[in-house]
Amino acid sequence: MSWLISNRKRNENPFNGPEEKITIIPGAHDAITALIAQKVGFNTLYISGAAVSASYGLPDLGVMTVNELSQRTKEIYRATKATLLVDIDTGYGNVINAVRTAKELEESGAAALQIEDQVMPKKCGHLNGKKLVPPNEMMQKIIAIKKHCPNLKVIARTDAAGVTGLEDAIDRANKYAEAGADVIFPEALKTEEEFKEASMKIHAPVLANMTEFGKTPYYTAEQFEDWGYDFVIFPVSSLRIANKAVEAFYEKLLEGGTQKPVLSNMQSREELYELIGYFDYETLDESIAKTKL
Repeated sequence: MSWLISNRKRNENPFNGPEEKITIIPGAHDAITALIAQKVGFNTLYISGAAVSASYGLPDLGVMTVNELSQRTKEIYRATKATLLVDIDTGYGNVINAVRTAKELEESGAAALQIEDQVMPKKCGHLNGKKLVPPNEMMQKIIAIKKHCPNLKVIARTDAAGVTGLEDAIDRANKYAEAGADVIFPEALKTEEEFKEASMKIHAPVLANMTEFGKTPYYTAEQFEDWGYDFVIFPVSSLRIANKAVEAFYEKLLEGGTQKPVLSNMQSREELYELIGYFDYETLDESIAKTKL
């Protein structure tokens, strides 16, 4: 239902405390994708910097602006009122910039932010050549965000496992937890043993990243739960599958000049209208037209 007539309230935030079961958080890169995720039962969504950047036709190298990310967050929150975990990369600069970014995203509907300990320009967590900031710099950002945005949950991501090793990643993670991070995200772990060791030695709730075509094998949410993880994100899956489907359609259209062979793969007009609340708008419009002035 649209923002004009929605009675939705923000869903209970799973980052407020440990859940009995692991929380699966799919990525949603725009409002229509978020509505679909919510329709099937997901009420906590992840806004990936990589996915949103790609939807703008940009690489995940920190070139997307805060305004672009904030606008997309606002669109998704307006459409769904879902609990949103938003990826803010490194916080877009120094400590002051990180706080300003946090405030912008909070005002746009974010319930939680993910910030990482890379040097700008940052890279996808599953690529080589990443560089890290000193732990103290990351800690200062966490402390400042928690001070100035106390209602926001902070998910601190460390990319150290693929740069300086798992031991340093765990050491950094515990420092970030001491600085006030609510959840720790050890990025790009490669084995079951690494995931288990990180979970056991990090003194905070932990989040796993189950992205495709990266350094992490394809584990299930149930496996991550067994290893002590509280959350698992699937950050870019929806974008990848949508892009592949659209590409296949364009190829068929170029080849045959008609969409008829792929109609069964399409969302119907009725399904689309129901998803976006089309008829609610019409009802509202009719009621306004009948109002006596």
